[in-house]
Amino acid sequence: MTRIMVFVGLNLMVGALLVIVLADVSSLAQSAGVVVLEDFRAKDEDGFPKGWKAQRSESKAKQAYTVQSEQETVFLSAKSADQRVYKRIAWNPKVTPIVAWRWRLKTAPVEADLIAAVFISLDTDLMVLPVATKYVWSGTRSKGTTTEGGIFSASEIVIRAGAQPIGQWVEERVNAYEDFKRIHQHEPADQAWGISILGGPGVEVDFGLIAVSSP
Repeated sequence: MTRIMVFVGLNLMVGALLVIVLADVSSLAQSAGVVVLEDFRAKDEDGFPKGWKAQRSESKAKQAYTVQSEQETVFLSAKSADQRVYKRIAWNPKVTPIVAWRWRLKTAPVEADLIAAVFISLDTDLMVLPVATKYVWSGTRSKGTTTEGGIFSASEIVIRAGAQPIGQWVEERVNAYEDFKRIHQHEPADQAWGISILGGPGVEVDFGLIAVSSP
């Protein structure tokens, strides 16, 4: 009888330990569900972020976009950019549909429309061109303003309006998967195409860490 009680007691202890372990694994899975797409810690000899490409001129892009740091914060500085820079990176938009990033406005011309934009490309078209949603910080348009894209332009959503705050990091969080389905009326590809960023004309703006996660 004593042996049976000891055996049962051991089973209960093992069961309790398994519950604890599974809880820890579940917690770890939740934290591991965040995938960093870019933290701008890798750069070339010119200060241009590694793995990124220029939309048109690489030499001009390297003048406009440079990796910088303040204390322990690393970011990409954009000054008077006239073109996008992009990074090909795949992730599953159905599993991790939330895209979050930080940006900081330093200076902008009066009545500047485009302050900055982040493009999230979840698919390609029949010409194998990336199909993107352009999330805009606008100095003139209202938050929520949506503009339908064309063959060579992305559909736009204004997610931040007004040239404020100045000099402060602000964070954005969007459900790129749901936005894509709503705008394009179909499911995106199983693997996303990548991301692009753009600083507005005459604007000085910084881009921080970009990550994806589950809802």
